[in-house]
Amino acid sequence: MMNIGIDTDQFIFLFSLLLITGVLAAKFSYKFGVPALILFIGLGMIVGSDGLGIIYFDNASLAQLFGILALIIILFEGGLQTKWDNIKAVAYPSLTLATLGVVLTAFFVGIAVKLILDVTWLEAFLFGAIVGSTDAAAVFAVLRGKNIQKKLESTLEAESGTNDPMAMFLTLSLIELIRLDQGNLLLLIPQFLWQMGAGLLLGYVIGRGAVWVLRQIRLDSGGLYPVLGLGMAILGYGVTAIIGASGLLAVYILALVIGNADVPYRHAIFRFHEGFAWMMQILMFILLGLLVFPSEIIGTVMLKGLLISIILMFIARPLSVFISMVFFRYTFRENLFLAWSGLRGAVPIVLATYPLLAGLENSHLFFNLVFFVVLTSALIQGSTISPLAKKLGLVGPPEPSSPHSLELVSLGETNAEIVEYIVQKQDAVVGKRIKDISFPERVLISAIVRNDQVITPEGATVIHEGDILFVLVNKDQVEALKETLTR
Repeated sequence: MMNIGIDTDQFIFLFSLLLITGVLAAKFSYKFGVPALILFIGLGMIVGSDGLGIIYFDNASLAQLFGILALIIILFEGGLQTKWDNIKAVAYPSLTLATLGVVLTAFFVGIAVKLILDVTWLEAFLFGAIVGSTDAAAVFAVLRGKNIQKKLESTLEAESGTNDPMAMFLTLSLIELIRLDQGNLLLLIPQFLWQMGAGLLLGYVIGRGAVWVLRQIRLDSGGLYPVLGLGMAILGYGVTAIIGASGLLAVYILALVIGNADVPYRHAIFRFHEGFAWMMQILMFILLGLLVFPSEIIGTVMLKGLLISIILMFIARPLSVFISMVFFRYTFRENLFLAWSGLRGAVPIVLATYPLLAGLENSHLFFNLVFFVVLTSALIQGSTISPLAKKLGLVGPPEPSSPHSLELVSLGETNAEIVEYIVQKQDAVVGKRIKDISFPERVLISAIVRNDQVITPEGATVIHEGDILFVLVNKDQVEALKETLTR
């Protein structure tokens, strides 16, 4: 249910203010190290019934639907930005954290919830499953630009992008067991193998299909390519979810495939989804903030929630990380950082709507507790990740990045494209003049950006480390160009 005490024009005006305030809040959060989700949720609570009373909202079904759509877009954007070369070295530890780590976290939190609350064991483990996964949106936002060592950053990004399916699987399965009054957890094993296996396979297959379509189709407007990519992501989730597999896992794998392939209008696709993911994140957290009634949290719920949060942050997550990583070559300091970086965010709140819609006995209590756990996790852990990384000596040197983007604007009929390349220290072209480099045929360096200055390239121009090259090349020569630049 959603009641708004204002007319349509006033609502549109309020909507614009919420978006603008959300963007400014994101800027504030980045500057002062406070996770943006705290501020977005706060906005929702302010305009909600317990705040200014402008909007009354208690429709868990609508919140769940919008939350799933937002998660699809956020995971898709995160997968697009993730480099396969960075995560393939940490694929096994990341997947272990995303599966075994979630199960262990749910188990340890479940034991604590059973001791703290008057609930059954299945209900206790259900709560543990709901808060078991880290949040992709929160982790992506907090880690970017912090120069965390690439190994750890890649591990956390891959974990947060792939552990949502595990948490959703456990949540839905435990709800079904509670409704059927069935306590045999071994029944979950074949369901798990199907959901993860089919989700992984379909994500890859649909991703390869999306790459083929993006390369072959000729659209009249470059702005349609990002929309086509978004449609492929939603299609991947829909097809996978319909057959009972993990749609969220399929979306992330699909995005990895597209993001690591050479597709037309690559920059346009990335920039569109970066902005769209931010907008969906802002609206999702505001909507979830509207769904919460702070007056119901103050009191015993707050005290119990704080106790569960402390157990999650200081016992359950660290134990699950250290146990999961025992067979991998991570130092004590690295495991400690991974344990503290398990941010909770939108996913647990969205998952907490499932018991509400299922009509479980303690669903309202669980929702309020989950909400409080997310707030405390994001506020305490999110604001201390960077200082902890510096304290542990896990901050690497800043990597060169390009704030520039340049694409060949056309009707899509040309067989050429502009490749953007950041020159690395180990590249053979460093220190060489352009005329001395054996480029493939039909290659032209169009521009060089050095120290934020644009340099017009000439034959005698020397390539420096950190230079950003914009190279016009035929599509069939892209791989040969990359070989020349990187060998």
